[in-house]
Amino acid sequence: MRKGFLTFAAVGLLATGSMAACGDNGGSDQAGSAKKPKIGVILPDSKSSARWETADRKYLKAAFDAAGVDSDIQNAQNDKTAFQTIADQMITNGVTVLMIVNLDSGTGKAVLDKAKSQGVATIDYDRLTLGGSAQYYVSFDNEAVGKLQGEGLSKCLTDKGAKNPAIAYLNGSPTDNNATLFKNGYDSVLKPKFDSKEYTKAADDSVPEWDNAQAATIFEQQLTKAGGKIDGVLAANDGLGNAAISVLKKNKLNGKVPVTGQDATAPGLQNILAGDQCMTVYKAVKQEADAAADLAIGLAKGKTKDTGQTVKDPESGRDVPAVLLEPKAIYKDNVKDVVADGYVTKEELCTGAYAKLCADAGIS
Repeated sequence: MRKGFLTFAAVGLLATGSMAACGDNGGSDQAGSAKKPKIGVILPDSKSSARWETADRKYLKAAFDAAGVDSDIQNAQNDKTAFQTIADQMITNGVTVLMIVNLDSGTGKAVLDKAKSQGVATIDYDRLTLGGSAQYYVSFDNEAVGKLQGEGLSKCLTDKGAKNPAIAYLNGSPTDNNATLFKNGYDSVLKPKFDSKEYTKAADDSVPEWDNAQAATIFEQQLTKAGGKIDGVLAANDGLGNAAISVLKKNKLNGKVPVTGQDATAPGLQNILAGDQCMTVYKAVKQEADAAADLAIGLAKGKTKDTGQTVKDPESGRDVPAVLLEPKAIYKDNVKDVVADGYVTKEELCTGAYAKLCADAGIS
């Protein structure tokens, strides 16, 4: 990845921080040191965002393989029962570290607590499990993600000369703490505009389980209820944004109504190049995966590292050692940065009609 594209001070602390034998926060004495190191990872699904299978799995496995540590990476496909079954199987099969992306905090907490009771070290990856017992939390600064989305929508509305625009929210899943953090971020930008009557809030709905099909239905209902008067859509990720765009296309409003996103997926970037989506938020998943893998490999060998950061679990009040990375706003004029960073390839982005749009955007 290109140096300097995102700051990564937290991982610098990981690399230079002191290492010590894992203490009682691992759930048992010397957790992981008495067994052959093996890391289990449970990803949440492959439907809400393409990143889990196209990016996270690839980068995590590469990091584990490079360190010579055995790993088992599975996907729960949004099934809470499967999530718990996978965790049980991984523990039975001897993982010394379990890294999870929870489906909700209740299921995640049960899995983390069971792992801890069995002497398995744990990491929350991308999503914090409220009330959980993970030894580390690795993610992006998710309120900063939301703030970039709010600022992005405001910028795109200003660029279009919108007056008193009516805004619709398509929030993420109500069971995902990240969705709450994203909303906190974009509310910090947009709520003052609602309060001053500069903007009007037309709708504010959460999308269960980040389901894109449900998002399309919800947005269609929002648009109908607003009498077709929606001037901007704060969509919490590219999948939800694309769902809104599909409805806007049916009503010949695509390109006229700014839509936000997140994850810098190939479809989201294509929507930006086509003018149907105003922006997305790029999170350099390789950096997130590398930071989490670094911690997991240490734990698997009975070591802990000082991250230099913590986040407070709002449910338990616990300060969780954390690595929080910096997100970046992506508009049409810097889509090329995501390609240059290797997150999306030119071959998958610049297909068919998008070839010329890529060329026009300086993607080579």
